[in-house]
Amino acid sequence: MNFFTQIDNLALIALLLVSGIALFLPTLSTLISGKGLSPTEATIWINRRKAYVFDIRAEDAFKAGHLPGAKFAPATALEAEIGKLKLDRKHPVVLICENGNDSRKAVAAVKTLGFAEVAALDGGIVAWKAAALPLVK
Repeated sequence: MNFFTQIDNLALIALLLVSGIALFLPTLSTLISGKGLSPTEATIWINRRKAYVFDIRAEDAFKAGHLPGAKFAPATALEAEIGKLKLDRKHPVVLICENGNDSRKAVAAVKTLGFAEVAALDGGIVAWKAAALPLVK
């Protein structure tokens, strides 16, 4: 192999590493900072990672429309509601509220129940609707 072939190989390896890191950074930053998940990231967590989804809005708002598979767990009794369920603590949890503020505050409380990965949907149900994703009644 000549010198230029080795440089080409190193460039390809560097490109591979940089692109891999770029793809992983949004997930890593979400886990570290607890900022929240975009509707797309939440969909990936729900479909691929079998995340539990809890809607912490008022019951009438939940009945008006919620994410498919979401369980109602009011913010005032969130820990008690989740604690009653026999859930695998290895699965991630996605919390949903109206605009993302209440669910972001509830992340720490759910983590105390032993779930390793807990995140809030950034923008809440408003962002979900804006992304034209389905709701069930």
